[in-house]
Amino acid sequence: MIPFSPPRIDQKIIDEVVAALQSGWITTGPRTKKFEKQIAEYTGVEKVLCLNSATAGLEIMLRWFGVKEGDEVILPAYTYSATANVVIHCGAKPVLVDVNANDFNISLQRIADAINSKTKVIMPVDIGGLPCDYESIMNLAKGSSALFKASNDVQQKLGRILVLSDTAHSIGALYNGKKVGGDVDASVFSFHAVKNLTTAEGGAVCLNLPAPLNNEEIYQALNIKALHGQNKDALAKMQKGSWEYDVVEAGYKWNMPDILAAIGLVELERYDSETLPRRKEIFDQYLVNFSKKDWAQLPVYKTDNSESSYHLFLLRIKNISEQQRNKIIQLISEKDVSVNVHFKPLPLLSFYKSLGYKMEDYPIAFDNYSREISLPVYFNLTGEQVDFVSNTVIESVEKVLAEK
Repeated sequence: MIPFSPPRIDQKIIDEVVAALQSGWITTGPRTKKFEKQIAEYTGVEKVLCLNSATAGLEIMLRWFGVKEGDEVILPAYTYSATANVVIHCGAKPVLVDVNANDFNISLQRIADAINSKTKVIMPVDIGGLPCDYESIMNLAKGSSALFKASNDVQQKLGRILVLSDTAHSIGALYNGKKVGGDVDASVFSFHAVKNLTTAEGGAVCLNLPAPLNNEEIYQALNIKALHGQNKDALAKMQKGSWEYDVVEAGYKWNMPDILAAIGLVELERYDSETLPRRKEIFDQYLVNFSKKDWAQLPVYKTDNSESSYHLFLLRIKNISEQQRNKIIQLISEKDVSVNVHFKPLPLLSFYKSLGYKMEDYPIAFDNYSREISLPVYFNLTGEQVDFVSNTVIESVEKVLAEK
């Protein structure tokens, strides 16, 4: 049995989690704060806030910016539901746009077409770990400032559309030679169990907002918002004579515990030296194995100005239907190989269908989805297993193609 993406849990991870348990700090404490500082150093941003999920990270930024009913947020139709769900939570409208035919990421032209006076945020998504064209997206946001209508002090200070990047897949990816995280106003990583770098559950917001906005002040405000609006966390309250606290807003429960941060500290320490190189080797081996097959559309994971985090190997099969793709997956699974599909576009999901979104309005997203199969990529996947997966996929595809 070859699983799809099991986490790497070894003795280093176990030892650090045990140390956290024995330290007396199992909720937000010194390990979480250390993890935040290390991610900030890794990505080159001023401040990072760790939370219990990337979803919480996206929502906390929308709420900080004051996104509300009547506002619009532009995002790709091709993404996991979390990207859009947080917009719904805020009472705003997700404006779905189509994606690129080559790399799954959001279409710049479709963003430009969708911007209007109600647009408050653009949320690009790095599908599979390949960075979006951040520079061009930032230029669209800045170039549309005449249309932007601020409805609070924060929006007035920024003076334009906020660019909030869903970088759930792309920690360690490169854009213009730098680590992803500081390319737009704010970027949000996921540390879910299947991600390259995991904390079991978790996420991080990288703050990169321009003056006159102050990232340190925003970080402090977000900490309060993420802990029920309480102006002191447990660590601060435990200082001698510092029990007293206040609740200054009706906040949320989104903080990251030290137990989770303990996993992340080990993961981050070896991320560039072990995790990313091994994932790249797996991608390269798949590339060799499938490159001679004329039916294989290989994923883009390196361009002139970007390099993926090697999160998902998004193989597409040329000239097949959704039904044929599903049959291929069934044949693969019968050989005890786990594969996946990333993602069902939002208009195919019952909730978003009920809001009136129609799949036919996003033909490229549907075409990408209908032919896509995500292959296993994880640290402990051996070269022999990569070849077995490849051969199993090839046999399955060619059996279905022969039935045409």
